Amino acid sequence: MRNRIFSFLLLNMLIAIILLITAGCSPDASHILTVDNEGNTSIDKSALEGTINQNPTQQLSEIEKEGILYMREEEKLARDVYSKLYEIWGINNFNNIGSSEQTHMDAMASLIEKYSLEDPAQDKDKGDFTNQKLQQLYKDLVAQGNMSEIDALKVGAAIEEIDIIDIEVYFNQTDKQDIKTVYENLLKGSRNHLRSFVSVMKKRGIIYEPQYLTEKQYNDIVSTSVEKGR
Repeated sequence: MRNRIFSFLLLNMLIAIILLITAGCSPDASHILTVDNEGNTSIDKSALEGTINQNPTQQLSEIEKEGILYMREEEKLARDVYSKLYEIWGINNFNNIGSSEQTHMDAMASLIEKYSLEDPAQDKDKGDFTNQKLQQLYKDLVAQGNMSEIDALKVGAAIEEIDIIDIEVYFNQTDKQDIKTVYENLLKGSRNHLRSFVSVMKKRGIIYEPQYLTEKQYNDIVSTSVEKGR
């Protein structure tokens, strides 16, 4: 009888230890985003993959594939334009947010890897795109941003507006939680970066008017604080 009680207690202890270890190894979704005081929002690829890989790999619709590939290059567009405008004007926001955009590209790469899609950004130099719409947009935005520092900052804000609109479109066209998780984090990043560009312009005495978002969408974003967490 005593041996049975001892064995039962030992078994329960082992189960408890296993549960603790498992809990310690589980990805913490709250660690996916890193946000500094200026709103620069980076995505931890390892933490993100730990979260999205909990969801099964399912058959993608054509629109889901399109969204993943397009947003991979649209995040590249943001990174590349910011890199170019930093070279021209030396404004730190472009350098800092550009570094964050690299992590957003990496986040989309996680979905490409998971679903074994062909990466449109692979081996592409800065300013070089597979999607010709984005290729032309890159040229137009760099030309606009080359006109003045204020024009450059307006380009930064415009890119974040475009990102928000496009991500929301693709978010609403998928039912897969792993894809939604990536898009949710990208949206937080884009909203934070929009706030950052608007704040910099405000300090320079410029009141920014939205170029793509509605007034309500824009005001809902810039009237709220920097977003953190998942």
